[in-house]
Amino acid sequence: MAIIPNGQKFHTVSSTVDTTDRGSSELQSQREIYTMQDIKDSAGPGYKVFAVLLSQTGTNDPTFTVLKNDFPASNTFSFTRVNTGGYRLNGAGNPPPFPTNKTVVSAFNNGLGNGGAAPPQSLIWTLTGNSFIDFLVGADGVITLGFFEVRVYD
Repeated sequence: MAIIPNGQKFHTVSSTVDTTDRGSSELQSQREIYTMQDIKDSAGPGYKVFAVLLSQTGTNDPTFTVLKNDFPASNTFSFTRVNTGGYRLNGAGNPPPFPTNKTVVSAFNNGLGNGGAAPPQSLIWTLTGNSFIDFLVGADGVITLGFFEVRVYD
């Protein structure tokens, strides 16, 4: 990914215009060519986001609604129940989606699980390798309005 220096000026032309070998060699040595993707990459937030709303009933795997997914299509995600109150976000793809020391999770449950009122609570999470994030709620059937966001920084 090209990072565009702050002091650069932009002049645009159609992608079909030949922009090479124009002007003196001194001017050519100062020329940098950037694409719109370079501009988008330079202006981006510096991280990818996978954000979902979660729910889970009984001993079923959690279900989720994707709110935002900046990961490439080669990365796929699913949630599974590991044990009572324990769940896992599975990430697949090459490279694995959750690199160590670059992955951060923000997760909490706003739900009213098991028919009773439950106060909002943070979900305790652990990065397990580069492809799994385990999280603990403590009981089954209590995630009804859960929010789960993973950020992977560049």
